[in-house]
Amino acid sequence: MSQHERFKFKDKEALLRKAEELNINLPFSETIEILFDKIEINGKTVPNRFAVHPMEGFDADANGTPGELCFRRYKRYASGGSGLIWFEATAVIPEGRSNPRQLWIHKENVYVFKQLVDETREAARQNFSNNFDLTLILQLTHSGRYSKQSGKPAPIIAHHSEILDPKHKLPADYPLITDQELDELQEKFVEAALLAEEAGFDGVGIKACHGYLVSELLASFTREDSKYGSSFENRTRFLQETAKQIKNNVKNVFVTSRLNGYDAIKYPYGFGVSADDYLKPDLAETKKLIKELIKIDYPILNLSIGNPYLKPHFCRPFDFPLAGFEPPNEHPLQGVARIIEITGELQKEFPKLPVIGTGYSWLRHFFPNVAAAVVNQGKATLIGQGRGAFAYPDSVKDLQEKGAMDAHKVCVTCSACSQIMRDDGRTGCIIRDKEIYGAEYRKVRKRAAGKNQ
Repeated sequence: MSQHERFKFKDKEALLRKAEELNINLPFSETIEILFDKIEINGKTVPNRFAVHPMEGFDADANGTPGELCFRRYKRYASGGSGLIWFEATAVIPEGRSNPRQLWIHKENVYVFKQLVDETREAARQNFSNNFDLTLILQLTHSGRYSKQSGKPAPIIAHHSEILDPKHKLPADYPLITDQELDELQEKFVEAALLAEEAGFDGVGIKACHGYLVSELLASFTREDSKYGSSFENRTRFLQETAKQIKNNVKNVFVTSRLNGYDAIKYPYGFGVSADDYLKPDLAETKKLIKELIKIDYPILNLSIGNPYLKPHFCRPFDFPLAGFEPPNEHPLQGVARIIEITGELQKEFPKLPVIGTGYSWLRHFFPNVAAAVVNQGKATLIGQGRGAFAYPDSVKDLQEKGAMDAHKVCVTCSACSQIMRDDGRTGCIIRDKEIYGAEYRKVRKRAAGKNQ
């Protein structure tokens, strides 16, 4: 069994030697020009292959309206050069918020979302040219068992899980969200998509990853006597029907998803897992679902894996774990390779569907070399940054102008941004943006420590 290690590679040779030692065929390219190719998405040209993943800032007001730090974050992304920005999880109903300061779009604040979209686009034009036309996608969500609208956990669950229920201290008779409530929730997603259209987004993404409600529905094998449980058709019904409704009723935005290809949770409580060994993916149902999403006319797909509340190293290989977690018994490079291979298998299965890859932050300044090789090998079409964008929003601009990333500006995968989120603070990089987020981190850590005493 491999041991966890922190990043310590001074040059590419050391990185590749470690990969070889671990029996990992890590893609690596000396040239990165392919990352600046233009890509067609839904009839629109994306200026390059770089995408910003949806990373919550939790800096909205109590009404879900984007605040000053939210505007700052997206204008920094736009000025930084990524051609596609996938805006953070935005609740479609207040009960589905995972934090009292999570974004929530509704009729009373759609004008602020429009202002946010306009200023984000303008920031890109001012830093590049009028032809630098961003593709902007708003992620629509219901947080499900991670709902915490008032600051206290208020889980809304799709099925009972012997893995997750004990962690949330849920009794065996804890009620499930009903079929009628799910029917009504579909309409709320459509209403939110109409508002996203009004705000000027190019697309909306139904969040179907990381154990939130739509993701949990995909794994609701044990949900009985329900049109949303048990069979593949039923478990995927909510995502498919909601996507179809948006496609049919919202004409000026496209619909897509960030989708978990593999949950890494024991069957029958996880999607995309082997029934014999949940640590091994079985992508048969994932592929079957993607085929259906393509029929609905998904023009792009953002792929992820794992549940960050259960095994965060599956989706976010790190140097330092969150509070309460131990370093895993695997090298972070193995986690990086796992995400690349799963994404690659799905991209190769559907070569005409642009897939956004993920999981590169741990590689620091070597990330673009690995990403370019991934694209060259047909294992992804676009390359996403999540934590990396928090830390280094202008990384793409540096790559374009200087040919390399600054090793002193990269994300160091310390997990502090995730820790702030868990501690109900405003989320950002405490290392590279410490003037704002350093004090926030210390404040919420102290508060959390007091609660745990």
